[in-house]
Amino acid sequence: MTVVRFLRAYVSARLTPVLGDDRGEIASWVVVTALVVVAAIAIVTIVVTKLTATANNIQTP
Repeated sequence: MTVVRFLRAYVSARLTPVLGDDRGEIASWVVVTALVVVAAIAIVTIVVTKLTATANNIQTP
């Protein structure tokens, strides 16, 4: 019976860090999401600026 208890304790000790303690996980997702949003806004701003500049340079007869 001691082998079974040992194996149970060993497996429990190995899986606890993997399966438990998700504290702080939401903060990392918020940071990643904020960085993606900032990057998307920057890309849209660059594209709109270039399109506006190109549209203003079109020669009209």
